[in-house]
Amino acid sequence: MIINKSTNNRALPAGIYALTSELHSQGRSNLEVAGEILASGVPILQYREKSKRVREMYEECLVLRTMTQHTGALFIINDHLDLALAVGADGVHIGQDDLPLFKVRELLGPDFLIGVSTHSPAQAQAAVKDGADYIGVGPIFATRTKLDVCDPVGLDYLNYVVQNLKIPFVAIGGIKEHNLAEVVKAGARTIAFVTEIVGSPDIPGKIKSLQQLMETRH
Repeated sequence: MIINKSTNNRALPAGIYALTSELHSQGRSNLEVAGEILASGVPILQYREKSKRVREMYEECLVLRTMTQHTGALFIINDHLDLALAVGADGVHIGQDDLPLFKVRELLGPDFLIGVSTHSPAQAQAAVKDGADYIGVGPIFATRTKLDVCDPVGLDYLNYVVQNLKIPFVAIGGIKEHNLAEVVKAGARTIAFVTEIVGSPDIPGKIKSLQQLMETRH
């Protein structure tokens, strides 16, 4: 077993890990969508935008930081360390091609949650060794949310993490209401959703359905 060496004591809560994607939000703004997500009791919100100007992202994140503080949700920013520092986010999430984890920790300090996307046992082991607070495990299924996404890793990699590692993780990638039971059955307790939530015409209703499935399958 590999043990997480992070100095951060904040645990990644179980439940829905929601990501923003204004492109897939059916014409609604990130703030509008996030308001419905947070009002539905989602414990983690990640801000992920690939095409907006930094100033616009900063202004959105300032508002989202206040919103998440009001509901007690963790606020994580994808990739942008400067934004995370500027708005006082709870953490950042980085990919395999971003700054190395040790440098991110050096820049942000011990109190920031740092999550790392992983797609294989070797990458997971490296993230644990380097002191990640949690890892992303995926993409479990095929996803078109990101243009540069790798091939789906399937449930085999998820099973490996559940059975061999003692680090918090979030299952991510192509997870929908119709295949959620498979992911929960494999042992995932924190599960990421993007288009399944932000693209829903009834966000509170969709979140309630997902939460019920996650609870009944435990």
